Amino acid sequence: MIEKQEIGTWIETLASKAPVPGGGGASAVGGALASALGQMVSNLTIGKKRYADVELEVKEICEHLERIQKDLLDLADRDAEVFAPLARAYSLPTNTEEERATKDWEMEKNLLEASLVPLQMMGKAIEVLKALDVLEEKGSKMAVSDVGVASQFARSAVTGAVMNIYINTRSMKDREKAEELNREADALLRDGIYLADQIYGRVQEKLR
Repeated sequence: MIEKQEIGTWIETLASKAPVPGGGGASAVGGALASALGQMVSNLTIGKKRYADVELEVKEICEHLERIQKDLLDLADRDAEVFAPLARAYSLPTNTEEERATKDWEMEKNLLEASLVPLQMMGKAIEVLKALDVLEEKGSKMAVSDVGVASQFARSAVTGAVMNIYINTRSMKDREKAEELNREADALLRDGIYLADQIYGRVQEKLR
């Protein structure tokens, strides 16, 4: 489990030729970092007289971000789990009609699983962005730069995770299902980029 690893060890494994973790896991970790920064901003806001009128709302945001952080780290683990059977499916024999049918079935099943995990990552990263959107306005002014940083980690989680969807759906023989997944991913991509860029732009205006 990624939560039990030291970050240096995990990064070394990421840098190696090991098949996992890869871009999917890195995207999920980016989203988790965004969530952690959002919690930091929340904790710097809670308990300050200046922000007493928004304290309850910010507390709820902080608790929500904590849950999302765990979800994203779980998805990083899940991304590694779904890769193994997909890799095995690519190596299945195709010498007979029966073997080809078995491989096709295994490929479709595992390509779908490997697409659904990054799709969930995108949704969670957008949840983080929605929380950051509020924190940019109501959170501690001293930590607004951290909201900007978090928005870019969350943006990378969205734009990174979508790559893992596209690379899997392009190999699916069920083109109707593939295009359905692509459309859902495209919509999340547009929403994530727009929201992240809006937050980042507002933070830049405040800092410059």
